[in-house]
Amino acid sequence: MAHAVRFSQFGGPEMLEVVEVSTPDPGDGEVLVEVFATGLNPVESAMRRGEHPERWPVALPWPQGRDLAGVVIATGPGATRFSRGDEVMGFVDHGAQATHVVVPETQLLERPPALSWEVAGSLYTAGTTAWNAVEGLNLGPADTVVITAAAGGLGCLAAQFARMRGATVIGTSAEERFDFLRQFGVIPTAYGPGLAERVRALTERPISAFIDFLGGQAREAKALGVPAARILTVLDWDAVDEHGAVRLSPGDVVALGRVAALAAARRIRLPIADVFPLDRVADAYRALDKREAPGKIVLGLRVVDYPGQRVREPEIKEQDVTLGVPTPHEHLEVEEAVPPAIGDGSVRRRHREERARKA
Repeated sequence: MAHAVRFSQFGGPEMLEVVEVSTPDPGDGEVLVEVFATGLNPVESAMRRGEHPERWPVALPWPQGRDLAGVVIATGPGATRFSRGDEVMGFVDHGAQATHVVVPETQLLERPPALSWEVAGSLYTAGTTAWNAVEGLNLGPADTVVITAAAGGLGCLAAQFARMRGATVIGTSAEERFDFLRQFGVIPTAYGPGLAERVRALTERPISAFIDFLGGQAREAKALGVPAARILTVLDWDAVDEHGAVRLSPGDVVALGRVAALAAARRIRLPIADVFPLDRVADAYRALDKREAPGKIVLGLRVVDYPGQRVREPEIKEQDVTLGVPTPHEHLEVEEAVPPAIGDGSVRRRHREERARKA
């Protein structure tokens, strides 16, 4: 049997449950992957809340997740690119948050050894969406771009791609993440009302593009003089409908290969903010929905032993609960509980006789 994340009602993270399901069988051109890591994405929270059902149709109960990395454990007929035991990374349309997932082999790549499981399992949605954003804008040294939620996995990657092309990047985040953004050459500024004024105070150059990963910032972008065609968003359908902003989508396996090669060569970095076990998926999404994590939040479905691995420890261990707590029990003579290991037992007999005389 396998286990998978589902929700049967719209709402907050408490709607998520881990259910037991039959291990799926791969079909034609498919492989069965035992998932080691799968990254979380904000669009999954939006779908779970039931936002824009006409744009993101959901049939309840709905399986969550797109990104994954793991090991091939079975292949279907016609699947020739991968064999049992191959380490892979890639994506599915939905349902990646499970112990075992059937994946079309055209949506998989070999995992580069230089990529950790957490990074490999989180790279598709954030990496290819960020790649499409920067490539679509054709950014260069003459550009100054604003990226909202720049400390998140998606924003962090987009900022690095833009910097690789020579663009100046101004990124919004919580103030405690400002130093984090500076590591990537990003000029940080705070969230909240008055963004256009704060951006103008940071640069005299015109803002040539605005990538809104937070949502709800199209008016600020227009106040900065950014044309609608260069205002990009992932979650904000209202900005698309009302302001003519362009909605971003993830790319294909070719784009994933390019992003993975850059990450494996250490030309870009995808920081991992935290790793949660499968049974704490609701807590993982609570952390994601705060939009404060520096990098990606990941579900770790299997503990993998490698140097530098980060696995979230339980807040309290069993021994922490009982340590120092007195437990009532009957008095026990230690000698009576330990069998004789040396000698003929005469010492124990003598002690028993002495206790009997005293009694």
